[in-house]
Amino acid sequence: MTLGPLMIDLEGISITGEEREMLRHPLVGGVILFTRNYADPAQLSALMAQIHAVRSPPLIVGVDHEGGRVQRLRAGFSALPAPRRIGHEYDANARAGLELARSMGWLMAAELRAHGVDLSFAPCVDIDYGVSFITDRAFHRDPDVVGKLAAAYAHGMRDAGMAATAKHFPGHGAVVADSHLTLPVDRRELADLAGDLAPYRLLIANGLPAVMVAHILFPAVDEAPSSLSARWIRDVLRGEMRFQGVVFSDDLSMGGAAAAFGDVVTRATRALSAGCDMLPVCNQRASVVELLDHLQIEPEPASGLRLVRLHGRGALTLEDLQSRPQWRHAREWLERCGAAPALKLDSGSG
Repeated sequence: MTLGPLMIDLEGISITGEEREMLRHPLVGGVILFTRNYADPAQLSALMAQIHAVRSPPLIVGVDHEGGRVQRLRAGFSALPAPRRIGHEYDANARAGLELARSMGWLMAAELRAHGVDLSFAPCVDIDYGVSFITDRAFHRDPDVVGKLAAAYAHGMRDAGMAATAKHFPGHGAVVADSHLTLPVDRRELADLAGDLAPYRLLIANGLPAVMVAHILFPAVDEAPSSLSARWIRDVLRGEMRFQGVVFSDDLSMGGAAAAFGDVVTRATRALSAGCDMLPVCNQRASVVELLDHLQIEPEPASGLRLVRLHGRGALTLEDLQSRPQWRHAREWLERCGAAPALKLDSGSG
């Protein structure tokens, strides 16, 4: 059975019988975790084993685990710094900032892989223009710095056996509205978005495995929001920028998607037609049931091949992980990040 295009969530810390049947549905290809799905490291490892045993190839399991305020799994995991803290380190010493980015990418990915999680939706490569809710989730306000730090972070993830997912394409940093609640509108022309796209160009040149597309309307580029736009996904991202990896939409249950284009089946159909490979649908079980019952799509072999490449590789046990020099080095960085940065320059909204 190939992996389907839907990534769905679970209600608790283990799989119910109803959920097991949903995970076996051919439209499902992945599971996204939330804080409610986590009790402790042993429970998480058991849950991952349950999910991966449901079918073959195994479902992809992902989680938002950027660090700072966006880290779903806390107790038993390292408290990762917000990306902005990495940007401050770069301002103080560029070489140290890049080293920190790679070390934190490795630590984040290695800890998740040790428990069987395939994917973290990171790094966030939005530019901090000082207006968006993204704030300290952004590395910096300089697109070149964001690109360099994101590339180092992605390399660290790859070293630990995890594929990076850059988000939120084409850029969430210049809009005030929160796409979790409503549809943001960015009225810039495509030519004026060069800074937002620059980190993606660098990452794509370095083999970026996945991108998450935002629910943002750019009326000067297309009448459809970027997550539902063939102009953005097929023409710009895959065509002009030559991206060959997996395209995720942002959560189709978010307000920005709901405001965009009809009911959930219509939105999913539009997103897949636009070129998305996988669609997270979170915190609305009724929407998942509606999709499983009514979404009709033609299988796309190329999409299935792209998806299987997102499975995590080479997980270490926690004991082996903690014996590695990279672990000790990362823990030293965490101690340093707990203190104020040596030089605190304005890298964002402040």
